[in-house]
Amino acid sequence: MTGILRGRTAFVTGGSRGIGKEIAKRFAEEGAHVAIVDVNEQALREAERELAEKGGSIYAKVASVTEREEIEQAMQEVNAQFGALDILVNNAGVLRDNLLFKMTDDDWQTVMDVHLKGAFYACRAAQQYMVKQQYGRMINISSTSALGNRGQANYATAKAGIQGLTKTLAMELGKFGITVNAIAPGFIETDMTKATAERVGVPFAELAAASAGQIPAGRTGKPADIAQAAAFFADERSSFINGQVLYVAGGPKS
Repeated sequence: MTGILRGRTAFVTGGSRGIGKEIAKRFAEEGAHVAIVDVNEQALREAERELAEKGGSIYAKVASVTEREEIEQAMQEVNAQFGALDILVNNAGVLRDNLLFKMTDDDWQTVMDVHLKGAFYACRAAQQYMVKQQYGRMINISSTSALGNRGQANYATAKAGIQGLTKTLAMELGKFGITVNAIAPGFIETDMTKATAERVGVPFAELAAASAGQIPAGRTGKPADIAQAAAFFADERSSFINGQVLYVAGGPKS
């Protein structure tokens, strides 16, 4: 690793598993102080131990992105502990997949709350620190599902909303030295895609193989692929890239 984030402080929501944990690990390897929040305490503590082994300074706290006070308090503690809050990764997510006629009010609202309300709360809380220091990197995790995906009316809508939020905040915050970009993963091998396989009633290996057959790169993605993109956006040298959505999906998306 190159140490491109040495001395920076990163705050990653949903940082205990999958993409979030891999991003946190990559940031730690690049020299950043890393803060992770999640609602899964057991997974959070396991991730905290793994990150500590990287030798970096780690903050980990059980907190829900849907609770404004919890996120604001966590960021306040992170800023006090490390002296800054430079990078925000809005990664926390949830699936409640179903076809429209079977989708419940709770299925819809839960996904909206975690993805959209959660990103809003985190961005609004983080911007006060970033504006004050005239520097910041906000990275929002969207999805190729933002372009539409059967059985995911709620998730697709939320992830499309993340892209709109990204572009709007890029316009508002750019003058303060803050960039806001999004990453839209394609098929990434995580617990969430395993849950999708279970939902559709096929073995995960079969679903992954079928997906790989439709991907120009000829393989499915790994969390490390997304972490690589996040490190790129988090680097201070990416200062002229703002309001962009990077599809990390092994091939073109339209």
